[in-house]
This record gives sequence, structure tokens and C-alpha cells, in this order.
Amino acid sequence: MDRKKTKKIRVGSTYVGGDYEITVQSMTNTDTRDVKATINQIKDLENAGCHIVRCAVPDMEAAIALKEITNNINIPLVADIHFDYRLALKSIESGVAALRINPGNIGSIERVKLLAKEAKSKNIPIRIGVNSGSLDKKLLNKYGKVCPEALVESAMEHVKILENVNFYDIVISIKSSDVNYMIESYKMISNLVNYPLHLGVTEAGTIWRGTIKSSIGIGSLLQQGIGDTIRVSLTGNPVEEVKVGKEILKALNLQKGIKFVSCPTCGRTEINLINIAKEVEKKLENCNKDIKVAVMGCVVNGPGEARDADIGIAGGKGEGLIFKKGEIIKKVKEDKLVDELIEEINKI
Repeated sequence: MDRKKTKKIRVGSTYVGGDYEITVQSMTNTDTRDVKATINQIKDLENAGCHIVRCAVPDMEAAIALKEITNNINIPLVADIHFDYRLALKSIESGVAALRINPGNIGSIERVKLLAKEAKSKNIPIRIGVNSGSLDKKLLNKYGKVCPEALVESAMEHVKILENVNFYDIVISIKSSDVNYMIESYKMISNLVNYPLHLGVTEAGTIWRGTIKSSIGIGSLLQQGIGDTIRVSLTGNPVEEVKVGKEILKALNLQKGIKFVSCPTCGRTEINLINIAKEVEKKLENCNKDIKVAVMGCVVNGPGEARDADIGIAGGKGEGLIFKKGEIIKKVKEDKLVDELIEEINKI
């Protein structure tokens, strides 16, 4: 797929847009004022492969806390701010890498100018974040409902405010809990601007439902070459957001790493393939090898159906075959299959 080449924006130690790899983001769900808890959660996100993290800044105490937080993490931090420009200024002072703020909601143009000037002096970009749940009443009245046209118009109004004060380090997100609205909104704005786009389905739901909705929304846009950074919004541990985000990218060959495939099992399966698949997946959770691993239930068809896998298992009755590139290399008892497979993977 050909990815649209957008403006390259620096976010701390990484970049969003241009020809830079698509980044995976998440947001802490700790109280930002609880510095220790927030740092610990960000460390967990780092270990899971998160590239950029966002923290809510509800008040000045939280904005001040960001200084200690940013000094104790390794990935760029985005301050999420609503309405109060003073919180944005304090967050900049605390050393954040980016701001998420809608300039039209922070008051006078003078406040916008002041904020833009400070952000520009520190090379701090601003992400404009439009959500269907917080659409301006003026646009709701104009269109009669939340719709892609209203969401895009809202985003463009905020963009123009920043451009009018000569600020152009902008990232845009237009999120909706309605997957179709979300897809259409991003397609529309992609045709209007060259700024990087932050993709996400907002309020997607629990890990199960939210993963499905996010994969459809984010994945379909990425497949069309739209999007520069992603955040999967799930009701749960934010580490799960990162895991899902990485899998979406790997499924589209947009990120390197383990690609895991397993068959759904059927009446021919004579080993406990479901448990074996879960165990293999768990053991490979932190493996960064750029390989495809297959766990198949049938000795007859397994190696053939997964011949494009770098390595895999094909189950038999109480035993299984380990194969590489479709070629069988050994026969192993069922209780040794996982260990033998992992050992062979470590040799690659």
C-alpha cells in the first residue's frame, strides 16, 4: 500500500508523519498527580512497545507533576488539556514533548498566540483532537447531528486558528465511537490537509469489543495509506491498547516482529492445540524477531497450509511435527512441543 506522505513532526525523541514509521500511542489511566503510579504505568507501556504516551492534566498540581514524570520515563509525553491555557503553559515548563489541546476552546486569540509562541520556542507540537462527543453546539445546529462533515469542519476551524498565528507543527485526530463516521472523517480531512493524522476510534469499549472496532477503523484507514500514529482506546489496562495497536500494524506489514498464526482446530485435531497456541503466544510476547510462527492442528495439512511460516508446529496424536519453511525437521511428543519450538525459534 502507498502511504500518504504528510508533514514530518518531531515529538520529543521520535517523529510522527513523513516517511517515519507509524507510531503506537496510549494514555495513562492513573491519577497524574500520583507521580509514582503514573511513572510505573508508563514503564509498563514502554516495555510493551509504546512509542508515545499521553497524560490527563486536570489541574495545576497535575501539570507540575509532569516534570518529575518526564524526568523518569524514556518515551515522549503528551499533555492532554482542556480549556485552560495556563495548564498548557505549565506543562511546557514541565518538559512535555507535545500538547493535545483545541485552540478554539482556550479563550481569546491572545491566549492562543501566547501558547503558540511558547510551544514554538520549545519545538513542541500541538495535536488538535476533535471528538464526536464534544462537538460544538454551533456545528450540531448547522448539520442537525454529529456527522463526518461536522467533525471535519470543527477540526479545520481549530487548524485555522493555529495557522493564523503562524503555528504549523500540528497533528490532527478526528475520533468517533461510530466506526463509519471515524473512517469517513479521516478520509475527508486527509484530502484537505498535509498534517500528520492520529487515528483512533474513541470510546471503543472493552478489550474484546474495542479491539474489534479499533481494528476495523484504524486498519481500514492504514490499508488505504491514511494515518501516521495510532491509539487503540480500550476500557482496561492501557498495556492492552499497545498490544492491539502493534498487532494491527504487524497484520498490515507496517511493523516488524513476530507474526503468529494458528488454525481454528477441527475434528482432525488430536492434540490440545488451543492450550499449546496460547502458551506459544505467551512465550513469544516479548520476542522481537521478524518471523512468522504457525501452530497448526493437523500433521497432514499443517506444514503445507503454513508453508510460508518461518517455523511452526503441526499436531498429530499425542505428538507433533516441527517444521521450517514447510520442511519437517523433527517429530516431538506433545508435552515437549512448546519447549522444542521455542528452542528452535531462539536459534533463528
